Amino acid sequence: MLYPSIDNLLTKIDSKYSLVSVAAKRARFMQENKGKGALDTYQSHKFVGKALEEIYADELVMQKKDANKTYSDEV
Repeated sequence: MLYPSIDNLLTKIDSKYSLVSVAAKRARFMQENKGKGALDTYQSHKFVGKALEEIYADELVMQKKDANKTYSDEV
């Protein structure tokens, strides 16, 4: 895979683990929905490549959870 490069993708999402997780979830979603994507054209023919292109184009972003937030078992 040449485009987008891992170095360029890591400027969008801060860790390789997060990058893989976000791309895999998006690829599964695209596969289940018959390939509908956010971009008009893609260079890649595979869903993971398309997801990575969306991340690079800022069409797909990762939302960070608040690490200081605590959850209560009380309902």
